[in-house]
Amino acid sequence: MDWLVNLWTDTNSIAHILMVYALVISVGMLLGQIKIFGISLGVTFILFVGLACGYVGFTVNPTVLSFVRDFGLILFVFFIGLQVGPSFFSSFKSGGLRLNLLTLLTVILSLVVTIVLFFMFKAKVSLATMLGVYFGAVTNTPGLGATQEALKMMEYTGEDIAVAYACAYPLAVVAIIATAIVLRIVFRIDLKEEDRQWEEAQKANNEAPIFFHARITNPALEGRTIHQVRDFVGRPFICSRVLHNGVITSPSAETVLHTGDVLRIVSAEENKEPVVAFCGKEDKEIDLVLESSPITSRTIRITKPKVNGLTVHDLHLSKYDGVNITRIFRAGLTLFPYNNLHLQLGDRVYCVGPERAVARLAETLGNQEKKLYHPNLVSIFLGIVVGIIFGSLPIAIPGLPVPLKLGLAGGPLIIAILLAYYGPNLRLITYTTESANLMLRELGIALFLASVGLNAGKPFVEALGNGEGVLYAFLGLFITIIPLLIVGTIARKKYKMNYHAMIGMMAGATTDPPTLAYAGTLSEKNSSVIAYSTVYPLAMFLRILSGQFVLLILWQYV
Repeated sequence: MDWLVNLWTDTNSIAHILMVYALVISVGMLLGQIKIFGISLGVTFILFVGLACGYVGFTVNPTVLSFVRDFGLILFVFFIGLQVGPSFFSSFKSGGLRLNLLTLLTVILSLVVTIVLFFMFKAKVSLATMLGVYFGAVTNTPGLGATQEALKMMEYTGEDIAVAYACAYPLAVVAIIATAIVLRIVFRIDLKEEDRQWEEAQKANNEAPIFFHARITNPALEGRTIHQVRDFVGRPFICSRVLHNGVITSPSAETVLHTGDVLRIVSAEENKEPVVAFCGKEDKEIDLVLESSPITSRTIRITKPKVNGLTVHDLHLSKYDGVNITRIFRAGLTLFPYNNLHLQLGDRVYCVGPERAVARLAETLGNQEKKLYHPNLVSIFLGIVVGIIFGSLPIAIPGLPVPLKLGLAGGPLIIAILLAYYGPNLRLITYTTESANLMLRELGIALFLASVGLNAGKPFVEALGNGEGVLYAFLGLFITIIPLLIVGTIARKKYKMNYHAMIGMMAGATTDPPTLAYAGTLSEKNSSVIAYSTVYPLAMFLRILSGQFVLLILWQYV
């Protein structure tokens, strides 16, 4: 029976380590499915199972634990970045400034609450310990590490601030989610309605192309080609069908137009008026798609690696006998096919033209869904390498005792976003299927939460037992809840912010992956993930900076 005893007690055994993680994650996931008043914590419950296991002695080698925790966090944030990267900048333009300003307000309010509480409980809690409570309350481990380094340089010899962090952290995770639930109840949020409104807002913000029919009544266009008309108008548009003398054809750039022809136009909405005005008038009585014609339309999936990174112009559509690309679907966005638009693996291309020509284009682009199932690990691991280097880059700021770093979360997240957006321009394949992306994200957050719980189990319970931990947790709740309630109310009442985006913003402002994981259980849309990724870099920067800033300002009062 020695083998069984060793399996449960040898913290350096690979079998023991794997078994502990598997046990914590599986039990946590099962308990997380339990709903109380219609609400479940989902993957977040892994943290509490980890705390319990850590307390009773189911621990693992500290070095291995640190590795698994950081690796899990990198996996989680990196694949979030890959998911939101293609739509990140358009979303940032539409609402990113407001989201980041609200995040800034959240950080400022949490610092104000921390400083007020420090002066109120100065006799019982030191400044360093209060900062430990602060970082636990906003679930920011990199900030804790940076502050610990700053304290070493200041020759601090007091209590380890990680204990206060461990006491505040678990309740903070619950408090952030609880605050989101309270806001949902107070403002009577309908989750399905929030999804619908977000979809409508996305369509408006992304300037999805529209179609309309223009009848040529302008005599100046008689005998002109579509290419010439496009140059005259000075606005980009696609002509997918032409009705001439009762016959519908798929035109090319050199197709000659005549008075009385009807054109089916695809363009950005802002270009509709000038195009119609130049052609003559809009014809709302006809739809060339519904009319009998030899022209077919088809959505083609880009699955050939050699097409990745090519522009629409590089396809040379003139070789395909009248085929036109009218729309491109990518990561929930509908894009207008500008000539300089770079195509990505996984894009869906909407084509119009003769059936045989469309089939030829489909062969060129691939259109073999199964080929997308193979992962492209080179780009992923290269991205992680660059992300770690970027996150480890010291940023010296005058007045701070130690350089600022974005850490193992901020660096990979930013690089993943840039890689997903610009990678195809460099001919890098960054596409992963939704199922693979979700699988790796869930695995990452599960490993992270299990590691945090296992590490904090004993100090958490011991601190609670001697009374100090209760005070730390109590103070942490104020630091967590007050700023989020204020900012959440402002976001919803003043700016009518989408609820899912608001949760994502709250999760990003507190650099809290578990809350984002909880948000993912409420909606299948990307609204919370996009908001999280939009504010996370700024929040991480400010959180890391804030601890050192408070030390510089208040150290004289210690």
